Amino acid sequence: MKTINHGTFVISLDFELFWGVRDKKNKESYGENILAVRQIIPRLLEVFKHYGIKATFATVGFLFFATKKELLQNLPEKKPSYIEKNFSPYGTYMDSIGENETNDPFHFAKSLIEMIQNVGLHEIASHTFSHYYCLEEGQTIVEFEDDLSAAKNIAHKMNIQLQSLVFPRNQTNGVYLEMCQKQGFFCYRGNENHWIYQAHSNKTRRYKTFLKRILRLLDCYVNLSGHHCYTYEHIIRETPHNIPASRFLRPFNFRLRALESLKFRRIKRSMTYAAKHGLVYHLWWHPHNFAKYQDKNFEGLDKILQHFQFLNKRYGFDSLSMSALLKKIGHGSNLLTDEFNHMKY
Repeated sequence: MKTINHGTFVISLDFELFWGVRDKKNKESYGENILAVRQIIPRLLEVFKHYGIKATFATVGFLFFATKKELLQNLPEKKPSYIEKNFSPYGTYMDSIGENETNDPFHFAKSLIEMIQNVGLHEIASHTFSHYYCLEEGQTIVEFEDDLSAAKNIAHKMNIQLQSLVFPRNQTNGVYLEMCQKQGFFCYRGNENHWIYQAHSNKTRRYKTFLKRILRLLDCYVNLSGHHCYTYEHIIRETPHNIPASRFLRPFNFRLRALESLKFRRIKRSMTYAAKHGLVYHLWWHPHNFAKYQDKNFEGLDKILQHFQFLNKRYGFDSLSMSALLKKIGHGSNLLTDEFNHMKY
């Protein structure tokens, strides 16, 4: 492993549009939030450019298609056989989507992917093809392998090589990791190393996570579980390489507005800890989280990125995408293609 004497700031975003919430929300209650992503993505790109941020956009494979016809022609042979049928986006749900991005901006986003791609600084990673749930009952590793193959195939048509993976709903399935590496995914975003962040299936979650949700909320404002910063040695310890989350950036909540300063103090203190000790700090969220109170959320992001600039000047705290971090520490560089090496960091 290469010796690195400074810390690294990683940002990953779960880019999913309505595919990521379709089993929990409807367009009437949440549609405006999804549509707002078309304003949020360009705005994020401008903010990232201003502060020198290189981010990872973990993107659902369905979003790469220009038309419904093209999507239906490229579905995987084996589809997830969830016991809970509502988890599957296939079958009758596919009948309900529109023909293209113009008349269905909820389910297609090729223009936004091209916008991110054209910046030339950010990584486009995978959030699986179908927003696949790896811990839910019924689905199998063979079905997941077909899902990842479909994601890589459609990305390849846009000259994008997927190498980082973010599991939907953070349902990291350790049994599947070896297959992920065989599919060319050299790193993934794991969960924070604390029991309150352990992932569960939807069925298990109903019984086990009420206390966890309360503790996670408290942990957002006060340090209950630690800084969740990671050494480079921790990242290379296993393959594929785990670049764990450090903190979910919770959106502005009007009812909890009095606690906003504590939320940002919590994040900035952990960033400072990472910068001082040469560790990795990994912040993540969904673009649609910024939809309500959009200006407030961007004001908060400005505070975080201003602090990043301060840490960059004082301690050399760097910003890298997930795959770029892996390349920098000397793991994966021999696995990366010429196409990937031509990207700018």
